[in-house]
Order: sequence, then structure tokens, then C-alpha cells
Amino acid sequence: MGNFESIVAVKAAFPGKYIQGDGVIAQLGGIIGSFGNRGLILSSRTAKTSVLDRFFKDLEGKGVGQGASQTEIIMEVFGGECCEGELMRLADIVKRNSIDVLAGVGGGKAIDTAKIVADRAGIPVIIVPTIASTDAPCSGCAVIYSQGGVFESVYYQKMNPQVVLVDTNVIANAPARFLVAGMGDALATWFEARSCAKSHSMNECGGYSTLAALNLAKLCYDTILKYGMDAKTANENRVVTSALQYVVEANTLLSGIGFESSGLASAHSIHNGLSALEETHSYYHGERVAFGLLAGLHLTGADAAEMDEVYSFCVQIGLPTTFKEIGLANVGRDRLMKAAIKACDPKEGIHHESCPITPEKVLNAMIAANEKGNLAKHRGA
Repeated sequence: MGNFESIVAVKAAFPGKYIQGDGVIAQLGGIIGSFGNRGLILSSRTAKTSVLDRFFKDLEGKGVGQGASQTEIIMEVFGGECCEGELMRLADIVKRNSIDVLAGVGGGKAIDTAKIVADRAGIPVIIVPTIASTDAPCSGCAVIYSQGGVFESVYYQKMNPQVVLVDTNVIANAPARFLVAGMGDALATWFEARSCAKSHSMNECGGYSTLAALNLAKLCYDTILKYGMDAKTANENRVVTSALQYVVEANTLLSGIGFESSGLASAHSIHNGLSALEETHSYYHGERVAFGLLAGLHLTGADAAEMDEVYSFCVQIGLPTTFKEIGLANVGRDRLMKAAIKACDPKEGIHHESCPITPEKVLNAMIAANEKGNLAKHRGA
């Protein structure tokens, strides 16, 4: 028999434990203490001032736990980009301080950085998203960018996070734009999962999708369409409601398992292509993915009624449907082609679509998505 890793089979990945609820961040110190003796909390600057300084003012340098088993915790502020320079800086901190458990607190890039640093150091990682803007928290993969914010590669960890801790009160007090961006990221999950199943393409785990993952991907889409507007309203009013709980779960858990265990296709590849254009860098991952999904629907000849449903939701919830809404209003065909070429890199998931893919087709799909987006906004979808 050969190496089991070479055997193509259905494969799925899950976080070790997923905890979501109002006030659960109070459990962070105890969870860190259950995994090691010297903990590091890596936090984005915003998360530190708005969350950690409020909940864990006296945590740094203090022992967590009882008696001789107490865990000492230090904190470090994330440098702002998940790039090799930042990864090396943090690896040195982990080594010098003999860190044996790492917690990542903040948005997508901060927690991706924590996952990679922990994986390279061979220590457990706890993920605490303070915004529900991406499906990164539960996954065993992370995106590495250049220092300037251009997509470079996907880094796969040996294991998914040991714990994902999601405090919905923290999410409710973050700007609603983050939640909406998370819906954009999650919106693509079902369509990309479906494409991979249709073309018999492998998922991010190196196998084929399970029925569980496909059904979670579909549940993710249905949940967002049903509860998205009510969840946004709750977020805008800084209250935790059932709708907010459902959408946070869809953005984080359902989409996280759905994309990783079912696979990626055109939406995320077009997002990666768009990241090559500096004008898009001020827009969130999920906002670019949402436009990538719309372009992907044109690329693959999606059903008209289905396409109208997605456009309608994007317009109503405030996700981009036009070039203007991702900073590309004045960008010509030559530079758009640069994004299309990057989206078609041989390693990209766009080739999981069942139709032949070329940069010219991707460029035309993006232009078509923009034109329909302008019409949808004019008509109010």
C-alpha cells in the first residue's frame, strides 16, 4: 500500500471546537491556559483597543489557571499584513519567549498570520475573530500576501485551529460593513462548491467533497438570503438577535467548512486577480469576492433567475456589483486584463469550473458583471 496522503478520497476538515455566543470571549484566558504554559495573544491594533483592553486589561503578564499549572500570557500587536516579513518577526517572538500556545484576535489577516506562525512553530492555535468579515477562522489554510497587499499564495496548515471562539456581542459592536463583507465571502461558498462537485474537482483538503460539506455550503447560502438583511439591521443597532447569530455562524462556520471541504472556483480566483490592481486594496476580501462571484456567474452561463437573485441580494445588502464599487471606475481594459490573467494562473481554482477558461473570457465576464450591476442598481434590483 502507498502513502495514505496519495489516495484520493472524500476529505473534510473542521476546527477542533467551535464556540459562539454573547459574552463567550470571557473564556479566552481559560482556553489558552488549557493548552499550554506560555501563551501569546496576537491581536490587530483595533481589536486590542476595542476588545482586549476592555475585556483583558490585566491579563498580560499574569498567570491563568491555578497553582503550578498557571499559564503566563504576553500580547503582541499585528503588523498589518500577512506577509513573510511579519511571519518571520513573530516566529522570532515565539522562539525567544518559548511560547507553546498562540491566540489570534482580530480580522482575517491577523488570524491568518496567527495560524501560519503557530503551524510553523508546531503549537496549537486559538482563533478569536472580532469581525465576521471572512470564512478564514475555521479553516486550515491561510493567504499570504506581499508587503504591498498583493495575493501571493495559499498556505496550508497541518491542522485546523484547535478552538474558534466567536463572541457575537463583539461582532455586533463592529461596523456593519464587516458583516456585509463576510456575507459576500460566504455568498460564493455554495456556487464554488457546486462547481467543484460538477467538475469532480478536488477541495482544499486534497480530496473530494463530502455530502456534509456540500449541504453546509447550501445551508450557508440559504441562511444568508433569509436572514442577511435582519442581521445587518441588528449589527447597525449593535444588538445581538437570532438573525445576527445565524448569519455570523453562516459567515464563519458554514462557509469555512463549506469552502475548505468542497472547494474553490471562479469567485475567489477573480478576487485574487483583482488584488493585483492597487485600486482594489482599500476594499475588503468579501467585497471583492462578491464581485468575483457575479463575474463567475456570467463566465459559467448561470441561470438567469438565479443570477437575478444574487444581484438583487447584493444590491439590497450593499455588496459591490460594479467596477466603481471596488475602485475600478476609471480602469481600462489593459489593466483589467492584468487581473484576468492573474485569475487564470494554472494553480487557481477557476479551472475547477466545468467550462474552458481563458483570460479573455474572464475579462468579458467581469465587464458583463459590471454592466448588469449598473442596471441592477438603477432598477433597485
